[in-house]
Amino acid sequence: MMCAWQELLSILPPGLRREVDSLGKEEAQELRLRLDAPPELVLTRGSQWLGGQTRGEDLHFVVNAASRYSPWSAETAAQGFLTAPGGHRVGLCGQAVIRNGHMEGIREVSSLCIRIARDFPGIGTAAAREQGSILILGPPGWGKTTLLRDLVRQLSQREHVAVVDEREEVFPRGISRGGRLDVLSGCPKAEGILMTLRAMGPSCIAVDEITLESDCQALIRAAYCGVRLIATAHGASPEDLRSRGVYRPLVAEGIFQKALVLRRDKTYTVERMTI
Repeated sequence: MMCAWQELLSILPPGLRREVDSLGKEEAQELRLRLDAPPELVLTRGSQWLGGQTRGEDLHFVVNAASRYSPWSAETAAQGFLTAPGGHRVGLCGQAVIRNGHMEGIREVSSLCIRIARDFPGIGTAAAREQGSILILGPPGWGKTTLLRDLVRQLSQREHVAVVDEREEVFPRGISRGGRLDVLSGCPKAEGILMTLRAMGPSCIAVDEITLESDCQALIRAAYCGVRLIATAHGASPEDLRSRGVYRPLVAEGIFQKALVLRRDKTYTVERMTI
C-alpha cells in the first residue's frame, strides 16, 4: 500500500497535522471537517473525533491549499469537489451559487470531506487476466479508482493504454505509471476519449466515473473503432445499470463484456454483462 501522505498533511490546518499523522497514517480513509464541530477521522475500524473545533479559517486553509492557492475551476466547484495534490479528493458543502437554474460553485463553505487516496500495487493483477472491455462497479469510496489504476498499470505491461484522467485522481503526481501508459489529465472524458483515440492509437482506453450521456456516447464510438475499454461507474450490479437511462445505451450496445462488482472489503466478483 502506498499513499501520498505528506501531500495530504500539507493541505491540513497546521494544528491538525500531528494528530492526524499519529492516528491515521496506516488506515485513515476520510477526514471530515464541519464548521464549529470537532474534526472526524474515519478509519477502517470506525470513526474517531479529534480535538478542538473546526473554524472557518481551517476550512478556507484546506480549500486554498487543495486548489494550490488559486481559484478552482467553475466546472469542478459546480461538481462539489477539488482534487488535491497526491490525488486526495476534497468534497465541498455549504451555500450553493445558483445562476439560471444551474449550480456554479460553493460560497461560504461549511463542511469538507477529505477522501484519502491510497495506491495498492498488484491489486489489479487478477483483473488484468480478464478478456474484453471491463466496467468496474461500486458505491463511492469502495475502491473503484484504486482498482482501475492498477488494472491499467498491469495492462500497460503488454499493450498501449491511454487514460483520460479528467480529475487527476487516477494518476496524480507521484503515483507510479506503467511502461506503455499515456495519461491525458484535466480533459473532459467525452473529448478526451476521442482525442486519445485519434492521437495516440491505443489498443485500450480507460476512464474513471462515467456519469454523462456524452461520456457513454464517446465510449460507444471508441468501441466501434475496435478499442478495448476499461471504465468505472457508480452501481451495485449490471442490472442496476439497465434501470438507469444514462447507462442503458452501453448495455444495449454490448460495449462491456464483463463487470467487476466491488465489495466493501475491496474484493470483487466478476459478472458477465448480458444484453
